Amino acid sequence: MLEAERYRPDNKTPLGVSEISERIWLAIAGRRLRPGTRLKEEELAEIFGVSRARIRQALAALEREGLVTILPNRGAFVSAPTVEEAGDVFFARKAVEQRVVERLASRITSQAVADLRDHVARERVAADNNQVSDVIRLSGGFHQKLAELLGSEFLSSVLRDLIARSSLITAVYRDTAHYNCGPDEHSAVIDRLERGDAAGAAEMMGRHLDHIEANLKLDRDSHGRQDLKSVFG
Repeated sequence: MLEAERYRPDNKTPLGVSEISERIWLAIAGRRLRPGTRLKEEELAEIFGVSRARIRQALAALEREGLVTILPNRGAFVSAPTVEEAGDVFFARKAVEQRVVERLASRITSQAVADLRDHVARERVAADNNQVSDVIRLSGGFHQKLAELLGSEFLSSVLRDLIARSSLITAVYRDTAHYNCGPDEHSAVIDRLERGDAAGAAEMMGRHLDHIEANLKLDRDSHGRQDLKSVFG
């Protein structure tokens, strides 16, 4: 998800589709919305102060990223990825991200390295201050930034979808109350990229993603009914 301006109750400007999508996504990633929760258009329209048509657009955008499931005649629900789907997503993401850093190692610039280190520094600050929304955005943003630095529109697009799907899986099933993709391991990837060590960068990225997947507890029942007004209040 792209970063969006924070919603303010006193802001009279109607929220756009991207801002609504962002707030719903952060509620999912922050474990405030559990898998299977029904996302009622009329209730969300009232909460965000917009039309049901705008809510429908936001939910459709989230469905394209695999975060929401829309069922005919039943409505929209927070997606509930299965164990098999989780394995497939992480398998694909590992292959794509290892390819990204392998190629990036031979062309990364000193300025790009500095930008990446600055990004990780912001991750640490967010984690130290328990700023969950910022941690979520920055963690996924680091991986997306690597693909963007490579300049491959195809890999960047594929990775954007995989990050959204794996972030949902991680946020829902991670065996800890904290969402932290790992600034230390991000720094280790940067170290290898800076040295031009393609094999080392790919190996470190693989270990990093393996660690994330290993921390999942996919047998936990996270489903349940929730009051949307209490979630977004």
